[in-house]
Amino acid sequence: MTKVALVTGGAKRIGRAIAIHLHHLGFDIALHYRSSAEKATALADELLGLRINSCQLFQADLGNQEQLCALTAALCERYSSVNLLVNNASSFMPTPVEDCPTKQFDDLLDANLRGPYFLIQGLLPLMQSRGASIINITDVNIHRPLLHYGAYTAAKAGMASLTRSLAVELAPHIRVNGIAPGAILWPEESDSYDAVMREKAIEHTPLKRLGDPQDIARTVEFLACNAPFITGQVVVVDGGWSLVG
Repeated sequence: MTKVALVTGGAKRIGRAIAIHLHHLGFDIALHYRSSAEKATALADELLGLRINSCQLFQADLGNQEQLCALTAALCERYSSVNLLVNNASSFMPTPVEDCPTKQFDDLLDANLRGPYFLIQGLLPLMQSRGASIINITDVNIHRPLLHYGAYTAAKAGMASLTRSLAVELAPHIRVNGIAPGAILWPEESDSYDAVMREKAIEHTPLKRLGDPQDIARTVEFLACNAPFITGQVVVVDGGWSLVG
């Protein structure tokens, strides 16, 4: 039976690389997106061109409880089981503490922590077969805080903590791990991570370069397919950035 992988935020950037890589490995892809409909449709068409009936699109704002419930219902209707959930969808923005509005704080927690938590809850009936796996994409900055991104890093730190907690709670049938990327792709909003910050990130990375989305996709493959005795771990993929002061 073909395995199914749900990739959230899978229409572009790192999520797109993960979806393509998993599809190449033989997974059918449940491709979630929030607003990138054109890119999601193009990717689905690409994957379907390679293998018929191998990709299905699902749209939802994971921060909206009603849409999240509709998403889990649609997934339960479409699939008898989900073998892999990759919680990749994320929101990233600066939130200086002196003027961070409550809505912005809540939006970051919804996208990066609350949404993935309740998505996992809703998918539990589909993930009870032995060998199912959850991989949460966190961020290396939870270990060395990024100035003015406190709400974002707090949410991602919560996801790392949740990864460890759920690894215990959902064992032995579901393994739960995380990946903490370093500098892989710059944020799409150029003003939220300026040239000075980018130059500093590269300078403080021992490998002196950006990573590649495939670095994350291959790590997903390792944790999902080649590491049956690993659970509760967050693998750092950052070119050595977190090792230097």
